[in-house]
Amino acid sequence: MAKNSTITIRQVGSPIRRPESQRKVLAGLGLGKMHKTVELQDTPEVRGAIAKIPHLVEVVAD
Repeated sequence: MAKNSTITIRQVGSPIRRPESQRKVLAGLGLGKMHKTVELQDTPEVRGAIAKIPHLVEVVAD
């Protein structure tokens, strides 16, 4: 993991009928609507959040 590296993620799953905790993880990542893409710092915290909801997001670029 390089210094100041970013990761781009896209929401591919709907938060409808998902537990509240998964919705909060999506909101924490800056997502909430289908096919929205965000670019975040590549940190262990962001990687952990992605690992909690792999069925709702995909990594577009590292």
